[in-house]
Order: sequence, then C-alpha cells, then structure tokens
Amino acid sequence: MDHKNSQSASYAAAGVDITAGYRAVELMKKHVARTKNEGCLDDVGGFGGCFGLPIAGMEEPVLVSGTDGCGTKVKLAILMDKHDTIGIDAVAMCVNDIICVGAKPLFFLDYIACGKNIPEKIAEIVGGVAEGCVQSGAALIGGETAEHPGLMPVEDYDLAGFAVGIVDKKKIIDKERMAAGDVVIALASTGIHSNGFSLCRKVFNIDQNPDSLYVPREELAGKSVAEALLVPTRIYVKSVLALLEKVDVKGISHITGGGFYENIPRSIPDGLCAKIDKSAVKVLPIFDLIAKEGNIPERDMFNTYNMGVGMSVVVPADQVETALEILRANGEDAYVIGEIIPGGEDKVIL
Repeated sequence: MDHKNSQSASYAAAGVDITAGYRAVELMKKHVARTKNEGCLDDVGGFGGCFGLPIAGMEEPVLVSGTDGCGTKVKLAILMDKHDTIGIDAVAMCVNDIICVGAKPLFFLDYIACGKNIPEKIAEIVGGVAEGCVQSGAALIGGETAEHPGLMPVEDYDLAGFAVGIVDKKKIIDKERMAAGDVVIALASTGIHSNGFSLCRKVFNIDQNPDSLYVPREELAGKSVAEALLVPTRIYVKSVLALLEKVDVKGISHITGGGFYENIPRSIPDGLCAKIDKSAVKVLPIFDLIAKEGNIPERDMFNTYNMGVGMSVVVPADQVETALEILRANGEDAYVIGEIIPGGEDKVIL
C-alpha cells in the first residue's frame, strides 16, 4: 500500500505520527505471515480481517470467542525493555480459555494502545503475538495500534486481544457428564503466567526499587526475579486438542486470576466437588518466594496464582493413563492432583 501522500504535520505536532503507524505495519507483516493458515483470505491492512470457516464434517459448527489482556505484566515488560514475549501472553490468555470449551482456535486480533508509536517496539510486540498464534494454530488476521498522547506516558503501552475458535456442537465439553470417581489431572505452568502481577509488584517493591528485579536469586536457581516473572504463559491448545481426540474429557479449567478456588469450580457441576491433594501439586520456586517475601498465607496463594498448574482436566478413572501418555507425548508435564467427589456448596477442596 502506498502511503507517500498520507502524512499530517499538524497531527504529528499533536503527538500522533500516522507515518509511524504505517512503518509499524510494514515491520510486523513478516511476523503475521508466520501465522497464516487455510482460513486466511487476505493480508493485514484492510478494514476487516476475512476468514473462511472450516466447517467440513461438522453437523452444527459453533463459534467460540474469548478476549483478555496481560494485566500489569505489561509494566514489567516495559521496565525490562523486553517486548518480544508479552504477545505470547495475550494470545495464551484467550486461546487457553476457548480450548476449555473444546474449540479449536481459528484466528486472533490484537489491540495495542501506546503513548507513542515506536515502530520497532510495536513490531517486537506483534512478533510475540505471532509466536503465540503459531503455538496455538491461530491466524493473526488483523489488529489495531492506537497512539494515545496525553492519556499514557510515551513509554507505556497496553496489549489485549481476542480469539475465535470453532467446535461441533455435539463435541462441546459438557461438565454435566462429570461423575464422582473421575480424576483431576494437572498440566504444569511455566510460572506466574499473566495473573497476580499487582501483588508481585507489591511483594518485590518493584515500583520503588526496580533494580531488585535483576539480582540473581538462589531460590530461583540463579535466575533473577525479573526472568522468572516474565516467562510467557504456556499455551495448551495443541496438547489438549490431541487429548480430546482419544479421551472422554469431562471438564477443563484454565487456572488464571483467582487461582484454584475460582477457576476449578467453573468446570464442576452442582452436587460434585474437586478434592485436590495439595501435596501432589508441583509448586514452582517463584511461588514459594512470593509467599515467603510477602508473608502471603497459603490460601491466598492458591486463591491468586496457578501455583504451578496452568490447566486442569477431568477424565474418567479408567482413561487416566491414556490421558497422561497423550499429554506427555505432546510436551506437557501432566500428573494427577485429585478426584471428583460428591459435594455441596464448595466445589473445590484443598
């Protein structure tokens, strides 16, 4: 697209450089190209992203959507001046949600609001988004970068997006089929993922003492707090899709903000409860460090963070070994953490 005649000195003087936007789009195109799949119908740059629905063989195709952002993890990326992985988090928070319904992600769109459009930085952010899309099999078919001078400091930005997936209606995961005796399997997280960063910033006094982020910590095997916190959210889509092909999955929970106490109950029907064996949970060192330095009670930790479990799935007891084999073959650290039992108001017991 030719942008030679599209420029406004007056708008630039007000703080918005539209030519920088064009430059950013050109720089990000190579990243977007990595995500193309069979549904893509056009290139980025039009007024709407077009996508052909792959509905062959489906009786009742259902679209499933999810939207989210990265929360104040973005603040950490800004402090570290490291912007190439935060986009993975944005994609993960959306696609990990829609896979809980059983839907295969089709496409993703991002939204970046910034104080000043620095094309190279925007392209770096989108590079992370593209990597997340590649990991989940979704196409990046569009997005928006909005420059907000006066609303945000020039170095600040925020990132959000949404994903759309598809599932045959008869294959939507129905938690009502869950029964006492079913087993809860954990899929390990890579760390904090994208929730609880406001508490992290308070515990480590990041806003007042950002230099503390970079000190190697013995508790983290020599890594700094910054390195441990910025590890991107794991994307579970491909391993869960493989699981759904061969195992009768009765419930999936994406463990995000609210931790075990808020998220696991969302996949448990009335009359049942997930009894979790806390001693079985492989708690990551970063969580032990947060609890220790912040003097955070154990219940608050399990009610804020994933504690090392990014996703849980419920399967019949006689299919546990098959499920573990499939998940591990697809790169997951998967293990049993509990069972489904009869229950009342409380849908999770730790």
